Amino acid sequence: MLKGKKIILGITGSIAAYKATYLICGLVKKGAEVQVVITPAGKEFITPVTLSALSSHPVISEFFSNRDGSWHSHVDLGLWADAMLIAPATAASIGKMANGIADNMLITTYLSCKAPVFVAPAMDLDMFAHPATQQNIDRLRGFGNHIIEPGEGELASHLVGKGRMEEPDRIIEILEEFFTGSQDLQNKKILITAGPTYEKIDPVRFIGNYSSGKMGFALAEECARRGAEVTLVTGPVSLTVTHPQIRRIQVESAEEMYKAAMAEYPQADAGILCAAVADYRPEQVCTEKIKREKTGEMQLRLIPNRDIAASLGAIKREDQLLVGFALETTDGLTNAASKLEKKNLDYIVLNSLQDLGAGFQVDTNRITIIDRKGEITAYPLKGKKEVAQDIIHKLVTLVS
Repeated sequence: MLKGKKIILGITGSIAAYKATYLICGLVKKGAEVQVVITPAGKEFITPVTLSALSSHPVISEFFSNRDGSWHSHVDLGLWADAMLIAPATAASIGKMANGIADNMLITTYLSCKAPVFVAPAMDLDMFAHPATQQNIDRLRGFGNHIIEPGEGELASHLVGKGRMEEPDRIIEILEEFFTGSQDLQNKKILITAGPTYEKIDPVRFIGNYSSGKMGFALAEECARRGAEVTLVTGPVSLTVTHPQIRRIQVESAEEMYKAAMAEYPQADAGILCAAVADYRPEQVCTEKIKREKTGEMQLRLIPNRDIAASLGAIKREDQLLVGFALETTDGLTNAASKLEKKNLDYIVLNSLQDLGAGFQVDTNRITIIDRKGEITAYPLKGKKEVAQDIIHKLVTLVS
């Protein structure tokens, strides 16, 4: 899986730099060729001599390491690699990557890299949680980088929280999963719904929900990465897609999403219904803005929207799959299992608003997958990209 792969390992100035030795050994043992690029601050935590001995390559740190006119080409490095892994990635380096501040060899190599980039943050919990850091990480995600979420535990400050770099063995597994699963959905067509729907009350007001669309977009990117042609039907969100094999259909209301899904599903091999579709809409929509001064108290009568999952389940062929989502607050397993059966789903992804870090407008999720055989698989809290990998791994085992 990693044999013959060329990996750039970027190391920044973190106490977690010592873990790079385990990463190099593990990657080399798997048959990968590793070229280390380290920042000047990184050399304060681990020596190039150690890294060079383990990787069997001279370590690159400066643009000009000799005074004879020779220099290191970040462009050539970016073209050479099959993947770039930055581990550990400090808040400072993440900020530079997110904003294109090319003031060292590692950042210029990153900006020149044509291969997939994996970033493993490592920092104190308050630095990781700071809005600036989170914004930079989200920006890197938006560029198509793969963020390897840090774990929780005791940090160098002796505080306990999230910010601990993921363990080397797991990072290597993630790289293996990326290269192994890159084409297991080739020639498959996947329909995915994502985001909220907005049900108009008048030209300026609507009924909606808190869905950000992040889970659905992560699923779309994961399917496309594995070779699928993806049709993404999405409600109003501010997210963008990066993979060229994702075709986006923008909708607003549940009725618009229903029509798009019903039109697209017959050509699909599988459908993944991740959108948070409004169950109800106003019976009447005012054509002009409702004025409080004129209207006073107002009653809003709601009528049911058409059930997208049930409608697709009714037309599903034997050669098609259908995956649903259940966001619950109580009796999660019971309600999800009932929905699975009633709507003719092949498996259902359950998450609960009772779980800290799961649900709307966060970058993490904790899910449980229930299939038609009654098998129940619970997963720990993970980043939504990693959750998408778990969900699609299940799909791959069922798709023909």
